[in-house]
Amino acid sequence: MQLQTEQDEEPEINLTSLIDVVFLLLIFFMVSATFERQALLRVVLPEASTARQETVPERIDLVITETGDYFLGEQMLADSRKPTLELALRQAFEADPEAALVIRADAGARHELVVRALDAAAAQGISRLSIATVEEDGSGP
Repeated sequence: MQLQTEQDEEPEINLTSLIDVVFLLLIFFMVSATFERQALLRVVLPEASTARQETVPERIDLVITETGDYFLGEQMLADSRKPTLELALRQAFEADPEAALVIRADAGARHELVVRALDAAAAQGISRLSIATVEEDGSGP
């Protein structure tokens, strides 16, 4: 009686699962490294190292508080909508169209409020505009 001879079969290692795992890890680390870099960006506003006091003879101050209120001069506006702000700017600049607008935004004010003020000033044709800052004390990052 003749027995079958054993053929030497080499064991196979299926690499498909291993390649899938390595590929997923590669994608994960690429994506997480991008988010980590963005998280390291720190922005400190509104300090400026080149802040200087300019003496402007006639200026109109627009103050933006941290809570989102607008003050034009000493008067608080009824709301923070763009049409209200445009109307107040138009009335303020009718008396002196050559005056300069100085925006004094609180450091904690939302960016949206400052952009809305800049848009309203542009809609009224105000060309002399500045944003007030404080001088850096040198102890920052």
